[in-house]
Amino acid sequence: MLAKHYRSFKHDLDQRGIIFSFSGYLSEEILYSLGNALRQKMTLEDANVTTVKKVFSVFVEQAQNIIRYSAEKLSGDKGPASIELSSGMVTIGTENDRFFIVCANVVLASDEPRLRERLERLRSMDRDAIKAYYKEQLREAPEEQSKGATIGLIEIARRASEPIEFDFDPIDEQKFFFCMKVCI
Repeated sequence: MLAKHYRSFKHDLDQRGIIFSFSGYLSEEILYSLGNALRQKMTLEDANVTTVKKVFSVFVEQAQNIIRYSAEKLSGDKGPASIELSSGMVTIGTENDRFFIVCANVVLASDEPRLRERLERLRSMDRDAIKAYYKEQLREAPEEQSKGATIGLIEIARRASEPIEFDFDPIDEQKFFFCMKVCI
């Protein structure tokens, strides 16, 4: 029964065009390893070099957003180093001859309005407006408590071939499940 269940799960992923999927706790080290595997997989499939770079870049930005902003974290001091892991998922696939990158993680309800506003603003812009906004934000001082999310989201929008899709699903009064899809 175990093999049948997971074979069915794998078949479902294949049917949805999923070529790469990770769900669990992320760290910078795991991101590096997953990024290498992704790049190698796309290279073996003879993907266009520009497309590989865009997909890889968006994957890294999305994974870093999970690492920095997930409301589900594990941390502690073990030996000489402190450890911090952030929970989320990243999925990459193809549909309609395009690659897509989906990331998802839990965010605090207090962060939802600001994140939604940023994404809606980016989604409403055309390529030239995104480029101008990017240059403007590079000149601005980073927001207090920001870990680079504004520039990261603009970087993602610059590489996307169509407006970013996103959604928030309320978990409870304190948390939302956030999901973002980018097509390349």
